[in-house]
Amino acid sequence: MTGLSSFIWPPAPIRTARLVLRESEARDRAAFVELFASPEVHAYLGGPHPRDELERAVPEVPGRRPGVFVVELDGAMIGTVTLEQRDAERPGRLRPDGDCTELGYMFLPEAWGSGYAAEACAAALDWFAAARPGEPVALCTQVANVPSARLALKLGFTEVARFEEFGAEQWFGAWRPIAPHHP
Repeated sequence: MTGLSSFIWPPAPIRTARLVLRESEARDRAAFVELFASPEVHAYLGGPHPRDELERAVPEVPGRRPGVFVVELDGAMIGTVTLEQRDAERPGRLRPDGDCTELGYMFLPEAWGSGYAAEACAAALDWFAAARPGEPVALCTQVANVPSARLALKLGFTEVARFEEFGAEQWFGAWRPIAPHHP
């Protein structure tokens, strides 16, 4: 089993040059509602959820489960990065059994274009590589989501497959940590 269930969660907050990746807190609820209600954020994720439904459904402390990092800038949540088990029944495989960890991310539109997603995802991948040495990570995005595909390549993902899912062509890639060099 390669899943996240073997991790001690939550890890200590991860600090980058500008960001903090941490476990969700009650103060993040409004930003979670905004993420899921945003038409821009969900343009390639099946469309936004109705805000009134989210206000009722989002728990007091949203996203508190293994693999979910809140991305904080100057004390406020600007997005999430997730490292979660990919459903083995979905198309796209890194292993014959379909078992793999998948990177996901969502950022509020006002945080787009400043490199925050790249910085946060790189930090999460570095953490994962230290926690699960040699373990690959998958990423799936719609081919039409050009910024997401560009970010995947910038992070070092390489294309493994393309397939149709959710009514759109998907780009499926793999990231493999660089093995330590032993002389």
